[in-house]
Amino acid sequence: MVKLTAELIEQAAQYTNPVRDRELDLRGYKIPVLENLGATLDQFDTVDLSDNEIRKLDGFPLLKRLKTLLMNNNRICRIGENLEQSLPDLKELILTSNNIQELFTFGGESGDLDPLASVKSLSLLSLLRNPVTNKKHYRLYVINKIPQIRVLDFQKVKMKSKNTCGMCHFITY
Repeated sequence: MVKLTAELIEQAAQYTNPVRDRELDLRGYKIPVLENLGATLDQFDTVDLSDNEIRKLDGFPLLKRLKTLLMNNNRICRIGENLEQSLPDLKELILTSNNIQELFTFGGESGDLDPLASVKSLSLLSLLRNPVTNKKHYRLYVINKIPQIRVLDFQKVKMKSKNTCGMCHFITY
């Protein structure tokens, strides 16, 4: 496992991707914890942290420019609170192949995805190949909980789904 340091960030591949965004490639380093991302000096639109060992989506400094976060193939099971304060312009979050488990928990605690509801700029979310996607009413629950989502698991959120979501509070678990 490699610690995410300022030196690693400086040495990592940096380029303009096909959609003309500045991208930082931190893929495949087996990084266990998000830290020291302030060393990016908020110069990137996209950060690719796929294929690492990250368990919790938190620890971000203020990154006003970041729009896309690629977190495929990690071990993410928790999403930190107040992400919207650190990543105020986050539009796309790819969490494919992680370990997000619960839509909600009993006893009043929030579910694993609830912290994403406060990220008002978020319009695309992928949770494919996470245990949570096998839960009953998963798609309707996510659309209801995160109403700003326009694309979920690479499928457009249709108005019909949003209208159905008004009934989500009637679903008993």
